[in-house]
Amino acid sequence: MNERTIARSVEVVGIGLHKGVPVRMVLEPLEAGRGIVFARSDLQAQMPLSHESVVDTTMATTLAAPDNPKARISTVEHLLSAVSAYGIDNLKISVDNEEIPIMDGSAIAHCMLLDEAGIVELDTPKSFMRITQEVEVRDGPKFAKISPSSSLSFDFGINFAHPMIREQRYYFEFSRQQYKEQIARARTFGFLQEVNYLRSIGLAKGGNLNNCIVLDEHSIVNKEGLRYEEEFARHKILDAMGDLAFLGKGVIGAYCSYMGSHKLNAMLVNKVLETQAYEVVHLSPSPQRQSVASGEMAVAYN
Repeated sequence: MNERTIARSVEVVGIGLHKGVPVRMVLEPLEAGRGIVFARSDLQAQMPLSHESVVDTTMATTLAAPDNPKARISTVEHLLSAVSAYGIDNLKISVDNEEIPIMDGSAIAHCMLLDEAGIVELDTPKSFMRITQEVEVRDGPKFAKISPSSSLSFDFGINFAHPMIREQRYYFEFSRQQYKEQIARARTFGFLQEVNYLRSIGLAKGGNLNNCIVLDEHSIVNKEGLRYEEEFARHKILDAMGDLAFLGKGVIGAYCSYMGSHKLNAMLVNKVLETQAYEVVHLSPSPQRQSVASGEMAVAYN
């Protein structure tokens, strides 16, 4: 399996969830070895996809350019979730404002954009980060951990004191097709009673019923209801996939979380890298089930 990029440039215009301003986003192919690069086209600033670029995890994952801290890009996790699911290693993502467009609050529009662009394999072998020992981070009863496994999987539990959520759990074993069917359409969600507070601190200004599941005290405000029975837990998996992209390589391991967050995911990424709880492997050319000398691993990006 080789590194991937997109076949041609594509662009889209949308609004940012938290700042509520129009954003033009352009995706461009990059050659092998360049990685994922974010750019603020209005500020001529760039930032690599790196855990060191993450400067805030309040309600979203936010990056800043190393040489210009004012050049920020927020809410990157939904797009990165789709990019990760498509196995894309090299890509330039340019925006002319400080957020990735929220689209419908899920990742399906980003999947459609990547489908429009097309995916091509390059001449450089693709490397993966295979987790070799369990790593866990905690915040009281909340935790996120990743363990050795022969495949990539996600197990996410949540518990909200709301009659439409309460305890919910979803398990997902990764393949790109299953991602599109089971995860990509799960939308972000928020509580009506929190909206005024979030807007007072400069967040959720672009949130509406077209890009967010909104819950009042007793029910879901959106007339169409939910897309999945466990849409809330599934969206948390969507977020986690985007946040794990900051490990810098495709991951082979079992992720598990209870009431996880962008903050916990960032802590987990940092701890995996600090403890070097992984080995870098290259997979054989077979597109579905790949084998390496250290064992069998299932990866399905096709």
